[in-house]
Amino acid sequence: MKENLESIKPDRPHIITSEIDAISFYRKMDTPATVVEMLAGRYVLIEEFYSNGLQVLSELKRNLQLRYRDQSFQGQRDYRSAFREASHRLLLKVKDNELVVRKCPNIGWLKILYPDVADFFISFPEVQGLNSSWQWYQKGVEINVLKLSLHPFYGTYFPTRFDHLLLFDKWLKAYKGPRNRAIDIGVGSGVLTFQLIHSGFLNIFASDTNKNAIIGVSQESLRLGMNKKINLSLGDLFTDCDFMADLIVFNPPWLIAKHKLEEGIDKAIYYEKELFPRFFEQAKKHLAPEGKLVLLFSNLAQVIGENNLHPISEELERHDRFSKELQLQRNVKQASTKTKRTDSRSNEKVELWILTHKGK
Repeated sequence: MKENLESIKPDRPHIITSEIDAISFYRKMDTPATVVEMLAGRYVLIEEFYSNGLQVLSELKRNLQLRYRDQSFQGQRDYRSAFREASHRLLLKVKDNELVVRKCPNIGWLKILYPDVADFFISFPEVQGLNSSWQWYQKGVEINVLKLSLHPFYGTYFPTRFDHLLLFDKWLKAYKGPRNRAIDIGVGSGVLTFQLIHSGFLNIFASDTNKNAIIGVSQESLRLGMNKKINLSLGDLFTDCDFMADLIVFNPPWLIAKHKLEEGIDKAIYYEKELFPRFFEQAKKHLAPEGKLVLLFSNLAQVIGENNLHPISEELERHDRFSKELQLQRNVKQASTKTKRTDSRSNEKVELWILTHKGK
């Protein structure tokens, strides 16, 4: 491993360890009035039952939906931002690393992520996120192309749609080049790295700026017996990579950021304008002369109406570094058969781009 993993401490939700001035909420209280207090900046502490928190959040949604009626992508982004800010004033108390309200979920992350503190306050939405993550971690995410399940660490992006993985699998099965060294930039939950190993690659350099991703892939690679083939690096793009690879794989975020990015999953969904120019500049130096650069992307930005240049097309048009060898597309299926998508995302396609050095 490039990093001493023992020294990496996971990112975890913000907690409050001091005493707070908060309104105690019980189920028979005036919920709309409590929400007004939250919107005015007051903390609210859920008492009695876990479901009381769901009651307050439901009223908060109703209140904000009346204020944010714009149904455009940007309008709904503004609504979610307002909801996030207010909802994080809704708190739960943790004692001995367990929630103290009745009929609450048992969340193992409260002990794993907070070994140094047992009693604290934490926001209700953060608890919901921890609970959801714990369920996925416990039961695993089935990855059919790998014929195994992965157990994603808290705060790590993992796929819920698999069309891009199928595209990559299809291409890998037809790939005839050398399989000595590969680089996976933005390793996430490790899916592409494990696909590379299944395909016969001997050495993988995998990086991510998300500490939780590095911790999670380290644990999973050890569990799956693949750890000796993977060098993990906590850092930006090709940091600590000192060789040229037969294959470089990059599954970047698919939407350009219009807000200040937070560490973790936020950076797995949105990218800053400078990301792609920096990536292509560095990839040029780390791709072997006959190597392949593989990018997994999407037309999502164009589908939702954002008038942004496609960053891969922009690279090919404006610079003299790479040539397009192949581009494949695949329609995106619904994440669940129970969900009926009626918005424009039904037109989304995932893309696989194969680039080579200019002139090759």
